[in-house]
Amino acid sequence: MEFDFKKISVIGLGLIGTSILHAINASKNTKIITYAYDINSKHRDIVSEMGIVTFVCDDIHKAVQDADLVILAIPVGTMKSVASLISPSLKKNAVITDTGSTKSSVINDINPYIPKNVNFIPSHPLAGTEYSGPEAGFSTLFQNRYWLIISNKETEQTKKLAKFFENLGSIVEIVSAKYHDKILAITSHLPHLIAYTIVGTASDLEADLKNDVIKFSASGFRDFTRLASSDPIMWRDIFLNNSDAVLEMLQRFNEDLSDLQKAIRKNQGEKLHAFFSRTRSIRKKIIDAGQI
Repeated sequence: MEFDFKKISVIGLGLIGTSILHAINASKNTKIITYAYDINSKHRDIVSEMGIVTFVCDDIHKAVQDADLVILAIPVGTMKSVASLISPSLKKNAVITDTGSTKSSVINDINPYIPKNVNFIPSHPLAGTEYSGPEAGFSTLFQNRYWLIISNKETEQTKKLAKFFENLGSIVEIVSAKYHDKILAITSHLPHLIAYTIVGTASDLEADLKNDVIKFSASGFRDFTRLASSDPIMWRDIFLNNSDAVLEMLQRFNEDLSDLQKAIRKNQGEKLHAFFSRTRSIRKKIIDAGQI
């Protein structure tokens, strides 16, 4: 497996960052030199003990200064401060990408700090679990998962970056930032918001009922709790930084929910059956696309 980038720096050693390092390490390409940094020294120590990276750096500037590719696998709310911090240390002609779940906000936060001789190409892997931290990462996280590159056109640099993501096992597509944010608002952000709300509602019930809700949890509620157990800092930042798209999709959801409420109240069985049949077909399409 050949990589066009020979020196790769990963900033942020959570699930995504360590999974990238695991995947590179699993390729057995001895020509690749990897650098890693996290503001949390415990995370650095854990990754160092894993033996999946060439150099774990205590200084963020040392982590990026020789890198051909720098990957910011950090919460979207920290992109601006980190971009400002590393800007003077970036290598000429280096490629910078990120893994944030919002793109318009990340572009606005990072672009002002990118030197003219450095290429910033935003991206987002559509992969993850409810777990976080360096011990949550694994080498096959990106296998057969989409990794979106945010660009208005294909260039030599986007081709190199796409090849890198494909070598990690991903399926790569190029989309615009606005399109990305709307798609993620409905496919990821809104489901998490609903999950947090449902689990929060259950936790507000009186003690006896709440205990039984937990004890008798059916698969539906268990699935919601899985989503609602995701990293709270990451999701706080996502909702704050993609608020326009999330609010737009939330409005559409509320309208559909009101329509279902009326159907239930009026005993409109045929309408409910037709709706559930249509939505059931979406699940089949997701399975057929290999995204389960």
